Amino acid sequence: MSQLDLLPTLTAQPGRPLAFVAGGSWTVEHAELMERLLREAELRLHPASGGELDLTAVTALDTSGAWVLEKLTRASAGGGAVEAHGLTTSLSGLLAQAHGLNRRPPDIEPRKAWPQVQIERATDYMASMSRDVVAFLHLLGAVSASLGLIMLRPARLRLTSTVYQLFRVGWQAIPIMLLITFLIGAIIAQQGIFHFRRFGAESYVVDMVGILVLREIGVLIVAIMVAGRSGSAYTAEIGSMKMREEIDALITMERDPIEVLIVPRVLALIIALPILAFLGSLAALYGGGLVAWLYGGMSPAIFIARLREAVSVTHFEVGLIKAPFMALVIGIVAAVEGLRVKGSAESLGRQTTASVVKSIFLVIVIDGIFAVFFASIGM
Repeated sequence: MSQLDLLPTLTAQPGRPLAFVAGGSWTVEHAELMERLLREAELRLHPASGGELDLTAVTALDTSGAWVLEKLTRASAGGGAVEAHGLTTSLSGLLAQAHGLNRRPPDIEPRKAWPQVQIERATDYMASMSRDVVAFLHLLGAVSASLGLIMLRPARLRLTSTVYQLFRVGWQAIPIMLLITFLIGAIIAQQGIFHFRRFGAESYVVDMVGILVLREIGVLIVAIMVAGRSGSAYTAEIGSMKMREEIDALITMERDPIEVLIVPRVLALIIALPILAFLGSLAALYGGGLVAWLYGGMSPAIFIARLREAVSVTHFEVGLIKAPFMALVIGIVAAVEGLRVKGSAESLGRQTTASVVKSIFLVIVIDGIFAVFFASIGM
């Protein structure tokens, strides 16, 4: 049957339910006609009572038709329901599914007050920080234990891997470190000369450049560059191994992943960062001296003589003492975030970003702690 027939068959007494008979093909091809018949039927419903819907004559039914019939069963304005019956067993499943749609009101969580939201965020942040500290200390202890075993049995050290990592994080990083620190030293000198010139104190630029570079800026800039360059690479490498289950394969082969993967990288950082900080400090001093000569009119001989008076070996020692600790933090954080990578590229990118951010933050914190410590002991 290609034509729909939806007609009320009982209108005898007021207040009694109206009866509707549906027949024909209730499919999407007749969507416009079904909606029109639905609107006409809704106008005939009693405002307070429901009705009856006879579906015996329905020959075809799809999802669209089932939903129109279901809307008719819910159409009583006063709350009375239209009861449907007579549908064949083969077609009743669609109507039953439509009958269950949108019956349950959506679960709307009550809007939380602003203080409660802030307290929950602070709690989550503190819990995340606690997990980070525990993971950091756990891996630091594992690396320390592996280094202790290597000291007892030097043959356990993976010398080839350590030298290769030292080549990557040390030798290959020298050009970019020299360039960045040279520019930093030049900028500090230019700004110092520009402002000190008002007071006729251009010579004090040498003191500022020398002390800042040797004590703080040189090692700090190099550590930040290493965290962004090598720390992110370590996290990506270890995370990729975690995704490809290579770390699980090492454990299956009874090899310690800490000793095989992490210890060579941490050792390479501890060795390379002081060397890079030393070279970076020299480049920054050279950049400051060049700007003082070309921009400030101070000859190189005067700059070097003033630098000898302003800077002592203590300033140089203060800068280099901090470098191994910064390197250790960068290596441990990179390894922790790499081991946290799950099985997706999104997780790898997220943990790599977290590694760089946390490493830079901890490097600055360590620099501040050492600054307070050395000031307290008179260095």
